Amino acid sequence: MARIELMAWDAARPLASPIRFEVFVSEQRVPAEIELDEMDPLCLHAIAYEGEKPVATGRLLPDGHIGRMAVLKAWRGRGIGGEILERLVEAARGRGDRELALSAQVHAVAFYRRHGFDPEGAVYDEAGIAHQAMVRRLR
Repeated sequence: MARIELMAWDAARPLASPIRFEVFVSEQRVPAEIELDEMDPLCLHAIAYEGEKPVATGRLLPDGHIGRMAVLKAWRGRGIGGEILERLVEAARGRGDRELALSAQVHAVAFYRRHGFDPEGAVYDEAGIAHQAMVRRLR
C-alpha cells in the first residue's frame, strides 16, 4: 500500500508536475502547454509515494471532477491508481459532494468501472486521445 498525501497546489506542484509531464506529455504526447492549467491552484491534489519517491498523482476539482490521474510506468499495475482514486472519492464525500465526474481515457474505462464510475454519453476526443465521460454517485 502506497502512502498518499492530500495537499494544495503550492505543495503538490513540485511533486505532481514531473509525474504528469512524464505520463501525459512524454508518453501520451499531450501538448505541454495544456498540461498545467488554471484549475490546479483550486484543486485538492493527491500524491502517492513508494518510500520517499512520488509515483502517482490525481486531483479533485471544486466542482466534483477528478482528473489528472497519473501513475509512473514502473509503478502501474500495483493498485496505486485505485488507492489515489479512492482517497479523492473519500475527500469529496467528506466535503459533501453527492456526485463525482471524470473524463476517462477509453483504455481506462474498465478501471474506473471497478471503482463505481459509470459511462455517460458518447466517446469524444480530448488532446488527441479518445475519452469517455463517467460519473459516480456518492451515498
